[in-house]
Amino acid sequence: MGLQDFVEPDNASWAGADQPTRIPEFQSMSALLIREILPVVKFSELVDPPESCAVCLYEFEGQDEIRRLTNCRHIFHRGCLDRWMGYDQRTCPLCRTPFIPEDMQGAFNERLWAATGIPDFYGEYSHITGL
Repeated sequence: MGLQDFVEPDNASWAGADQPTRIPEFQSMSALLIREILPVVKFSELVDPPESCAVCLYEFEGQDEIRRLTNCRHIFHRGCLDRWMGYDQRTCPLCRTPFIPEDMQGAFNERLWAATGIPDFYGEYSHITGL
């Protein structure tokens, strides 16, 4: 996995529009849920942000979509962080702080468990298995 796996063509001035965007074939349920939780804002709406994305190293521009991590407050291009999460990474690419704050971890785990469909499966057969 190299840097080119994370660079989004929209954010990279050297990448042509006709180049395919690389995304992992498998999107984990945890990555999908984390994307729902992490806010997306326009770069122009931020106060005192860094100049560039630590993943792709390209400077932010006013209308770029940004994700700000709730625990560590680091910011990244939306596409860069989404690709990072797509590889089942659950921590900040800069400082390795978990994406999900500790006080939200229980609720996150419950949503993840419910999203798998396993509770429904066990619910259907609980009369047989005694669950």
